[in-house]
Amino acid sequence: MTAARICGASGRHRRPEVDGYQGVDGYHARGKHAACSGLICFNGVMSMSAEPVLLAQRADFLVVAKPAHWLSHPTRPDGKPTLLGWLQERFPGEFVALVNRLDRETSGTVLAARSAGAASRLGAMTMRREIQKYYLALVAGRVETEHGVIDAPIGRLGISAENPIWLKRGVIAADDAQGRKSAAARTEFWRVGVVDQENRRAQDAGSRCARDSSSGDGGHRKAGFISLLRLQAHTGRLHQLRVHLAHIGHPVIGDKIYGPDPNLYLKFIAEGWTEEHERVLGLPRHALHAHELRFEWDGEELAFMAEMPEEMQDMIS
Repeated sequence: MTAARICGASGRHRRPEVDGYQGVDGYHARGKHAACSGLICFNGVMSMSAEPVLLAQRADFLVVAKPAHWLSHPTRPDGKPTLLGWLQERFPGEFVALVNRLDRETSGTVLAARSAGAASRLGAMTMRREIQKYYLALVAGRVETEHGVIDAPIGRLGISAENPIWLKRGVIAADDAQGRKSAAARTEFWRVGVVDQENRRAQDAGSRCARDSSSGDGGHRKAGFISLLRLQAHTGRLHQLRVHLAHIGHPVIGDKIYGPDPNLYLKFIAEGWTEEHERVLGLPRHALHAHELRFEWDGEELAFMAEMPEEMQDMIS
């Protein structure tokens, strides 16, 4: 197995740690992000509403917060709501093209161009990595490293006795003995805070969070801790953040594919959400949220943020 390279923490990256999560460096439930200093910032709060939230409307582009369980764009003609369809209904007759896309269960910021010229320009900026994307994730266990960089190539694992899911990715060495292909992938993370579920259970044995922390299989939320991470993907591989976090032993909470048992994904496809999913995963979506977009546009340094959705906040508050 290829080992991920993890950089150690440095002083400028360190962030305070929280027991019980009261809010850290502007990442608290509904506060303005501390990193807005010196930028033109647009901040939006997501609720449990099934509808997307329009964060910004500019002449050349739109920024919208996608809820979990919405597709970014249509994949089949089954009538399920998509973010692109929602934008086309809200701006009828106008040019709208998604610049970035999110997995169905990932919530957060999506950029959409309002003209072919803007789409071309934003697409070129994306290719040059000039649009910075930051995520928030709740992961299983206590992440000890305050700041790290995971350098580990990613590719499709292929069906095997260990992997029943065709689309599942994993860390694969460049000289893989099975000849599987992989591509370089780099993820940076910062530990924002740690929640001790054991202490919470002792303080309030009847709370929903206490029930969740005691009802899992013991592997997904090991040691009773949940860590909140801020992430930046420096490459754009499919499922990159989820693969890298699982690789270092801290899978995203609620992840059906890269969590404690990949068979839960197959069971979900066949049967939908079950009591077993609730018991083992605890959250009907993976706890990954596209928190922030940053880029320069016509001489302005812009930042667009969507705070964590309520269902993620509830896990740590």
